[in-house]
Amino acid sequence: MSRITFVTLTLAVAAIAPRFTESAKILAVFPFTGPSQYMCVQSYLKTLAARGHEITSVSAFPQKSPLKNFRDITLINEYQDHDEFIISAIEEMSESKLNQLRTVRDYVIMGSLSVLKNEEFQQLLRSDAQFDLIIIEVVCQDSLYGLGEHFRAPIIGVSTFGTDVVIDELVDNISPVAYVPSPTGKHLDRMNFWQRLENLYAYTMELLYNHLVIIPEQQRYYETYFPNATLRLTDVRRDFSLLLLNQHYSLNWPSPLVPNAIEVAGMHIDHKPSKIPDDMEAFINASPIGAIYFSLGSNVKSASLPKHKLQHIMNAFASLPVNVLWKFEKTDLVGKPRNVFINKWFPQSDILAHPKVKLFITHGGMHSLIEAVHYGKPIVGMPVFYDQYLNVEKAVSKGFGLALNFRNFTSADLRDAILKVLENPKYTERAQEISASFHDRPMKPLDAAIYWTEYVLRHKGAPQMRVAARHLNFLQRHSMDTIVLLFGIPLLLIIYLIHRIYNLLLAMLRAKDSANKQQKNE
Repeated sequence: MSRITFVTLTLAVAAIAPRFTESAKILAVFPFTGPSQYMCVQSYLKTLAARGHEITSVSAFPQKSPLKNFRDITLINEYQDHDEFIISAIEEMSESKLNQLRTVRDYVIMGSLSVLKNEEFQQLLRSDAQFDLIIIEVVCQDSLYGLGEHFRAPIIGVSTFGTDVVIDELVDNISPVAYVPSPTGKHLDRMNFWQRLENLYAYTMELLYNHLVIIPEQQRYYETYFPNATLRLTDVRRDFSLLLLNQHYSLNWPSPLVPNAIEVAGMHIDHKPSKIPDDMEAFINASPIGAIYFSLGSNVKSASLPKHKLQHIMNAFASLPVNVLWKFEKTDLVGKPRNVFINKWFPQSDILAHPKVKLFITHGGMHSLIEAVHYGKPIVGMPVFYDQYLNVEKAVSKGFGLALNFRNFTSADLRDAILKVLENPKYTERAQEISASFHDRPMKPLDAAIYWTEYVLRHKGAPQMRVAARHLNFLQRHSMDTIVLLFGIPLLLIIYLIHRIYNLLLAMLRAKDSANKQQKNE
């Protein structure tokens, strides 16, 4: 949540971004049930509201107090047993690629239906409300993309996971499979033959599953909830004016991006950290050589971990010469070491900004990794599912972290990894180098997000930024029709020549045979 005043936010962005001359009505739809996705866009939406735009936000996380120019439509979590769902998802994610994709499908459906079935949202659809812009989360929420045509407004997509082969399709971006890893894989951008083959498999599975399973299901929702739609879902999917991507090449890797795909990693982080609560401050300062922060994110609950895992973690922490802040979702932890401070919630970004916090033990979620890089803190990564494996692998490959196997680590494994990072300055030095590169941009990420959002408003959807591939079918986009012609004509010519030569040789043989028979008769 943003903690600087809206006036300050407005002035900061106004210094760079020309103001959209009129107040725009904006519908923002973020259907996922996990809070981290919405946290990524809170500052962005609040800044738009501070600049005079009227925001209607559809999410499961309404504002705690009324906000000027900001209206909430609150979603009810469609999956009531969310914690149990996450626990089962962890196990399924450890199995086959197909099981991973099925888990993603279940999560996607949960998000889409929570919006489409919401009565207040349905009233909005049936009303005569008008919007100048639609902002929507773009993780396989295809049926909701019909909101652009419904309200006759341009669409901006926000991807809190960065881009992948499916998200690329929305703006016809191309991520070459030879050196752009699948987010659900474990390989980096420099791959050998077998890794490229595995990456091709991952990309193909994701693309096929999306087109054969997810999109047909979203098509049914689209037809049910947008019965008056005149555009096909395939056309709606390719009608995005802009994509805001929660990624940056300093942390990820350089890759091609079309003009309307903009990297804005870090836009959720305040420019100036806030003061942390006094009890947390005192606990950090009581640790002479620095402190550690440990969190498994908003979806995986430490309090729900098996007893043997909790014991390994506590044993490791008890053996350390530093204090540890642990995001733990219960008020009590039996056997908690004296050097451990537990709390249901920590102001994570502000904690990582503290100069005496020396290490971040993390599950490797995208937002957590971005915050670690933003503040130049090394990590010990314990990835649980989805993109977290690759996120942690990035940190390891770039030299500012170590990885542990979440499923079978021991207390000794955890202790040794922590001490190795704490005692070897190269990890912190490398984290600070990456951080410097991350910050060295012509425009701060939130400023960039606001600038390009208002650019789309100023230029009525900014069609000049869109590549022409959106008007081509699959064969045309990949030049298969011209390739067939290019190679087909020479191939037909070769076949024709072979056929003529064959007929000529056959005629010669027949003539020779006929001559031989004539000689015998004479």
